[in-house]
Amino acid sequence: MRQFRTRCIILNRTDYGEADRIITFLTPDQGKVKAIAKGVRKSKSKLAGGIELFSISDISFIPAKREIGTVVSTRLIDHYGEIVKDIDRTNAGYSFIKKLDKATEDAAESDYFSLLEESFKALDNHDLDLQLIVVWFDAQLLRLAGHAPNLRTDDKGEKLDPNDKFDFNFDNMGFDVSESGHFDKDHIKFLRLLFSDNHPGTLSKVARSAQLAADVSPPVLSMLQLYVRT
Repeated sequence: MRQFRTRCIILNRTDYGEADRIITFLTPDQGKVKAIAKGVRKSKSKLAGGIELFSISDISFIPAKREIGTVVSTRLIDHYGEIVKDIDRTNAGYSFIKKLDKATEDAAESDYFSLLEESFKALDNHDLDLQLIVVWFDAQLLRLAGHAPNLRTDDKGEKLDPNDKFDFNFDNMGFDVSESGHFDKDHIKFLRLLFSDNHPGTLSKVARSAQLAADVSPPVLSMLQLYVRT
């Protein structure tokens, strides 16, 4: 039988029978895989160490002919242990895993693996603002799903004027000019960075990044709930 070896991130673990566990894991080259880890709940199991949450592991598995494959071996590569030392970061990590699991199909692209890996690295760094990490993750998930907002022109097709105030319009996924708007040029600039190929560490260097992240979080989360299955 053909056997694959790759890196993986555990998305879900379900106890099965007396000692087995069915796991769903994300890979950079084999998509999303469901497989059974036989005997993994036994105290001397050699598989247990490589299926920890908030980790990057090396895994070998035999793919399923139908639905569930079989895990052959596992080895822990990186474990982001600082995440579980803070309850809010732990909850955010669980939320990221669940959102990504629901949003992806079996043939998930490698970018989703990279997103989750970078998210763990960011959560593991307690110097980075948690709200910034969360809104960055949501924005990147929207971008990968093809639902990034229009951050260049208003509802009339005119370039956004830095002297104007804006409100977000969910119907056209863009900003409308409004005298009493809640967003200004700094929010627009920050959103452009948020939806581009930047990491939380880079975004944290922006002036007032924590406050800007808090300000733009509600519309970004609403967009995610509206357009992406999470």
